[in-house]
Amino acid sequence: MDTILGEVTIRQRRKKLDKMTHGNGLEDAYTATLTRLRSQKGHRSVLGLKVLMWVLHSERPLRSQELCHALGVEIGSTDLDPENVPALRTLVASCLGLVTVEASSLTFRLVHYTLQEHLSRNPTLFHSPHSTIAEVCLTYLNFGCVRDLPTNSYRATERLPLLEYASVYWGRHTRKEVTENVKILALRLLDKFGEHISAHLLLLHRNQDNARGPYDWSSIGPMGFTGLHGAAYLDIPEIVSTILKMKECDVNAGDYMGTTALIWASARGHEEVVKVLLDQEDINPNQADTNYGPTPLTWAARSGHKEVVKMLLEREDVNPNQADTDSGHTPLTWAANSGHQEIVKMLLEREGVNPNQADTKFGQTPLTWAAMSGHKEIVKILLEREDVNPNQADTKYGRTPLTWAAMSGHKEIVKMLLEREDVNPNQADTEYGRTPLLWASYRGRGELVMILLQREDVNPNQADTEYGRTPLLWAADDGDVKVVKILLQRSDIHTATPDNQNQTPLSLALSKGYHGVAKILREWDNANSNTVDSRGRSSLPPAGSRD
Repeated sequence: MDTILGEVTIRQRRKKLDKMTHGNGLEDAYTATLTRLRSQKGHRSVLGLKVLMWVLHSERPLRSQELCHALGVEIGSTDLDPENVPALRTLVASCLGLVTVEASSLTFRLVHYTLQEHLSRNPTLFHSPHSTIAEVCLTYLNFGCVRDLPTNSYRATERLPLLEYASVYWGRHTRKEVTENVKILALRLLDKFGEHISAHLLLLHRNQDNARGPYDWSSIGPMGFTGLHGAAYLDIPEIVSTILKMKECDVNAGDYMGTTALIWASARGHEEVVKVLLDQEDINPNQADTNYGPTPLTWAARSGHKEVVKMLLEREDVNPNQADTDSGHTPLTWAANSGHQEIVKMLLEREGVNPNQADTKFGQTPLTWAAMSGHKEIVKILLEREDVNPNQADTKYGRTPLTWAAMSGHKEIVKMLLEREDVNPNQADTEYGRTPLLWASYRGRGELVMILLQREDVNPNQADTEYGRTPLLWAADDGDVKVVKILLQRSDIHTATPDNQNQTPLSLALSKGYHGVAKILREWDNANSNTVDSRGRSSLPPAGSRD
């Protein structure tokens, strides 16, 4: 508005307004406003530029009180001076309309997205913005009033508004620009980090974001979460290296869950930190946490961090088959279940990897998990191994990979499994005694039924052990015309086999009012010269009897 009003005639003002309305002339307006911002008297020009720097480079939108406290921090001070915290109206006024505060969230934002583009095209406008923000955050966290807080002080952020942002994001700003002063401040914070409230807030934020890593909420706080753990978690290799050079630094130390720095770095995919840690002579790459028992390799494979997996597998002393203690999943099982194709390949290339190692919770193999989860490329990779057992059933339900794929409706995986001659298509589970064909018929998966019936050795009359029902009985019970028609295309189908309640497919269809299915079955019976009694039972021999 000031730019428009700077024109001296009505015509010139209309022309300027028209240019801005159509997105033109904004660059000139921003430049002119920034020039006026710099020429403000007293400290307002510095304050205005600081506000713009924080709003542009913060990791998330800042709330009004957060920014007020940030700009009230003096580098080198040891405690917060409330009298040095500027008022909100002062911050807004110093920016000459370039920033605004959202009424609903009370967060700062730039007045228009084009201003962000304009400021980003001027990298020299702010000197080392990320290291500057990191210094402010670390200075705040090192204040005496913050260090004295107990780790579970829930309401501390009400009187110390910058506490949460500084705790969660100082590491991100540090990664982008590390200076010597930032290092000094960071090491001061990381000393006895497990007793600092910022460690608790950092890890609590991880839980809320569902980020990778093994932290669980605890009322006692992150006990044992040392500076090494914190630097590894935050992916700051320079600080990790510095801490490791200090005396009495145990590289294999675990926090209160037994989680090592290597586990944190591996779980979060921090490649440079993993490299620094693996270079330590006394590192134990197989040390699992004491909570769920996964190793660094398990966490990396589960989380899809290919480069970390590669680094770990290059070590001869890494055990690729070490399972966690929670479910007995190996790294290969986690990778197969999570759909990490490249990691599955890397693991299978490692000598000594057991592709058939089942977990201890359900007794499911990597092939079973991949087939159940629909990861067809991983199923293909596993089936290319001659030593993979495609019929290995789980120990809880007795289901094979083929059964799980049929149950889940994964057609391409069913096809791949059926292409293996050694796959048994009639292997029934131990829970209900259902074959893959029974599950496909039971769930009305017509295309899968058709794919399964293309195998000549598939038995279309095999009944389950729970109700004694054949695939045709289940299709009739569901009134599924499509599946009934597909099953009747097999010349060896038996339409008269009764279940444990002495019901045939026809009698079931009639009792449930599925007249379309009943009509199809009668027509088939008539065409095949079967005599049907009053209950719809034909004279065909039951499944398994001799002709």
